[in-house]
Amino acid sequence: MSLDEDTRWLEWVTKQFESIAGEDKEIDLDEFKTALKVKESFFAERFFTLFDSDGSNSISLDELLKALNLLIHGSETDKLRFLFQVYDVDGQFSHSSGSIDPDELRTVLKSCLKESAISLPEEKLDDLTLALFESADKDNSGSITFEELKAELETFPEVMENLTISAANWLKPPDLDQKKRPTPRYLTRTYWHNNSRKLLFLCLYSVLNLLLFIMNMMQYAYGGPWLMLAKGCGICLNLNCTFIMVLMLRRCLTWLRATWIVRILPLDQNILLHQMVGYAIVIFTVAHTMAHVMNFITLTQADDSYQLWEYLLTTRPGIGWVKGTASITGVVLQVLICLMVVCSSTFVRRSGHFEVFYWSHLLYIWVWVLLIVHCANFWKWFVAPGVIFFVEKLVGIAVSRMGGLYIVEVNLLPSKVTHLVIKRPPFFQFKPGDYVYINIPVIAKYEWHPFTISSAPEQQDSMWLHVRSMGQWTNRLFEYFRQSDSQAMSNKRLTASLRNRRHETRNQASKNIENHRYCNIKCYVDGPYGTPTRQIFASEHAVLIGAGIGITPFASILQSIIYRMRKQNCPNCNYSWCETIKDNEMKLRKVDFIWINRDQKSFEWFVSLLTKLEMDQADEEPEGRFLEMHMYMTSALSKNDMKAIGLQMALDLLAKKEKRDSITGLRTRTQPGRPDWGKVFKKVSEEKKGKVHVFYCGSPALAKVIKAQSEKFGFNFYKENF
Repeated sequence: MSLDEDTRWLEWVTKQFESIAGEDKEIDLDEFKTALKVKESFFAERFFTLFDSDGSNSISLDELLKALNLLIHGSETDKLRFLFQVYDVDGQFSHSSGSIDPDELRTVLKSCLKESAISLPEEKLDDLTLALFESADKDNSGSITFEELKAELETFPEVMENLTISAANWLKPPDLDQKKRPTPRYLTRTYWHNNSRKLLFLCLYSVLNLLLFIMNMMQYAYGGPWLMLAKGCGICLNLNCTFIMVLMLRRCLTWLRATWIVRILPLDQNILLHQMVGYAIVIFTVAHTMAHVMNFITLTQADDSYQLWEYLLTTRPGIGWVKGTASITGVVLQVLICLMVVCSSTFVRRSGHFEVFYWSHLLYIWVWVLLIVHCANFWKWFVAPGVIFFVEKLVGIAVSRMGGLYIVEVNLLPSKVTHLVIKRPPFFQFKPGDYVYINIPVIAKYEWHPFTISSAPEQQDSMWLHVRSMGQWTNRLFEYFRQSDSQAMSNKRLTASLRNRRHETRNQASKNIENHRYCNIKCYVDGPYGTPTRQIFASEHAVLIGAGIGITPFASILQSIIYRMRKQNCPNCNYSWCETIKDNEMKLRKVDFIWINRDQKSFEWFVSLLTKLEMDQADEEPEGRFLEMHMYMTSALSKNDMKAIGLQMALDLLAKKEKRDSITGLRTRTQPGRPDWGKVFKKVSEEKKGKVHVFYCGSPALAKVIKAQSEKFGFNFYKENF
């Protein structure tokens, strides 16, 4: 640190100390725990003991500065000695000697597991302790000395980076490492290159609105500025209120994704464009309404034949082509459009009130009816896309009612995820990553909800959906199947084939009977509809990133890859599992799959699939593998955190010994914390396997981060939207 930085750091620590300490200007253990934000009291107590150099059971400002100065400004040896004292439960901070015995190490690792929210059986904890202890105890003396711990840590260079900084992060000035603000991504050449289709489309869209606005405004120049503004906004509303419908022609868009048009138009961003057009409609509607109000005020001042309220709320002035109803329908339209936009906000959709969004959006039918009555020319704009839209709706209804679709099996997974197995009709064809709308009458008779298909198209007999409980409908679905003695379940009689399947799986010890159900529940499915992931097999190097339940489209893709790779690489004969797939459809040379979960249990959703993928590549060298998997657990502390360093070292050692990760059971080692996207994408770029396409499904906040990094490295970015 420079002198200025050091001075600023001292001022910040003093300020933080005063905000934490009590009236006695000392920090006690409870205050220290609160400030440090640790889950396990073991580490708080150890840190507190080592900070409290005089043994007064409280920490003064001088003691805090002395300890933090060692952690932040101290040498690597000083930091390692502090870490050793944390692990040496029987040792004292003032002594440099001492040793760590197996019981002490086990106590530390157990606390590390709790701090990282990792649950492992006692036997596995013993294995971790033994693996780390045997590796560190070089002289087989039965204890680990400081020099032995230092030597062991030096074999993990990534652990030594920024060691102990995170332990004192709460006392680090927020602007200490602040660098020069980079150029906004929207002004970079890379951003404009990677978003050229969307930006060009938005430019054409804006120019078209501007031209229509000016042309229609000039036609009414005789009526004054307010009438000109109202008419200009009116013609733009005609365009946008029909174009917003075009962006929701899902079947047409799915078909267009298979053509060359996908390389010209931003079809994969139809939802984003739909939202933008919706906001444009609100702006034009408000401007159109206010301009008419001002024009009516002008008319009442020039001629007192009608009052302002008569212009706005009655048919007496005779404005409008259907019995003078333009003003009344305009007021109603203003209310309906604003209501739809408010109920479509992110807050409503993401806060477990999807039904509010769903039912309010059905007001679009009344909006179109009122627009036809309100505006004499709207029907001319509406007729062509309107016919296509309603034909799509009729086709969707017909397809959803064809054949008998039944939910035949249900698995209740951790974190309230419902795995539905639906009997797949012969005519139902889809591609990896597609999604459907599903209606389950026993849950809600009239509600349709979209979910990604998580099974592969090559799986002919059934179709999978994984549903995360986040709203009213999804919670009702989970609770319905959770009740083992549900009346609806008991009244359903299983078919003979289902009885046979239950008998075959009864002896499988791995199946949790309480969370597994066979049933025969009627459902309706509308779809499938295409997503950006349809382009994955036309990519050369695909990076699949799933956050939480966002893995579902990639589960379908990964299963499809299993079938396709078997077709291309059968070593013994010419038999093909997928006769209908052409060889030129598979252009993939490398796939990197990244799955980010908050907790350990979430990995159980697709662990069997991932295990199968690893087994298929077991004989290949790591650098030559077609599919490379990366698992991240965000609740686990990073490797250079004092509260996790021992655990992560032990997990690495045991994984190398058993060739299996202790957290998931996979061969792939689960990494703690969040990915460093800069390092991840740099590694992908250096592999030079061809043009890189990044496919993401998960939270919008993380999407912004990944998209920015993709633009930085020149990768194409695709996000699931439906």
